[in-house]
Amino acid sequence: MREVVLALAINGLVWGLIIALIALGLSVIFGLLDIINVAHGDFFMLGTVGGLVLTTLTGSFWLALVLVPVIGFVIGIVLERVVIRPTIRQASLTIVTTFGLSMMLEEGVRATYGPQPRRMEAPIGGTIPLFGIDYDIYRIFAAAFAALCLALFFLFLNRTKLGTWIRAVRHDPETATSLGIPVARICAITFGLGTAMALLGGAIAAPITTVEFRTGVDILPFCFMAVIIGGLGNLQGTVAAAVLLSVLEGLVTSFTDPTIARIASLALMSAALLVRPHGLFAGATR
Repeated sequence: MREVVLALAINGLVWGLIIALIALGLSVIFGLLDIINVAHGDFFMLGTVGGLVLTTLTGSFWLALVLVPVIGFVIGIVLERVVIRPTIRQASLTIVTTFGLSMMLEEGVRATYGPQPRRMEAPIGGTIPLFGIDYDIYRIFAAAFAALCLALFFLFLNRTKLGTWIRAVRHDPETATSLGIPVARICAITFGLGTAMALLGGAIAAPITTVEFRTGVDILPFCFMAVIIGGLGNLQGTVAAAVLLSVLEGLVTSFTDPTIARIASLALMSAALLVRPHGLFAGATR
C-alpha cells in the first residue's frame, strides 16, 4: 500500500508540473485578454497528436518536442488575428467563439487522425529506484523539463524587454499604448505563447497518456480549477495550484477511484473560494 500511495503521489507531482505549464498558458491569455478560452484543452490535445505524428514522420521525439511549440505559437497568432480579435470586446462572444473552435479542433483531428486512441513509446526507457520504488525515467524527465520550461517562462517575463511589455499591457493597456507599446502585437504574441505552452505540455505528455481527439476534455476543467484557486490572472498562483491539485488527486486516487479524486479537487476549490473569493494567492502583483 505504501508503494502504491508513493507512486500515485509522484505521478501527481509529475502531472502537476505538466498541467501547470498548460494552465499557465490559460492564465496568461486570461490575464492579458480577459478571454475564457474554452479551446485551451484542445490545444493540449493538438500537442499530443502533433508530438506523435511528428515523431513518426521525423523519427525523432526530440525534434518533435522542438517543432510542436513553434507550430503552436504560429497557430496561436493566426487564431488571435482571425478568430479572437473580432470578438474580443464582447466576453460572451469569445466564449461562444472558443467553444466553436474547440468543436472544430476535435472533429478536425477525429476526421484526419482517426477516432482510435493510440499510445506513444517513451523516448527514454527503463526505471530507476526512487524512494524505494522503481519509477519510469521518462516521467522524471518530463517533470524536470516542465519545471525548466516554467522557470524559463518566468525568467523571460521578468528579464526581457518583450516580457516587460507583456506585463505592462496586462497591468494597464491604456498607459502602455500611450508609451508607444504595440498593444495589438503584444496581444497576438501573448495568445501565441499561451497556445504554444499548451501544445508543448501535450508533446511532453504524449508518451505517458493516451493520444486521441478527446484528450483535452479532462484537462480543461483541471486547468480552470488551477487558475481559479491560484487567483485569476496570478501566474505564480496558477502554477502552485496546479501542482497542489494534481498531488491531491494522486493521493486520493490511491484510496478510492478517480471520480472521487476529482470531487475532492472541486471541494477544495469551493472551500478555497469561500475563504478567499479571489483565489488563494490573490494580492500578488499581476
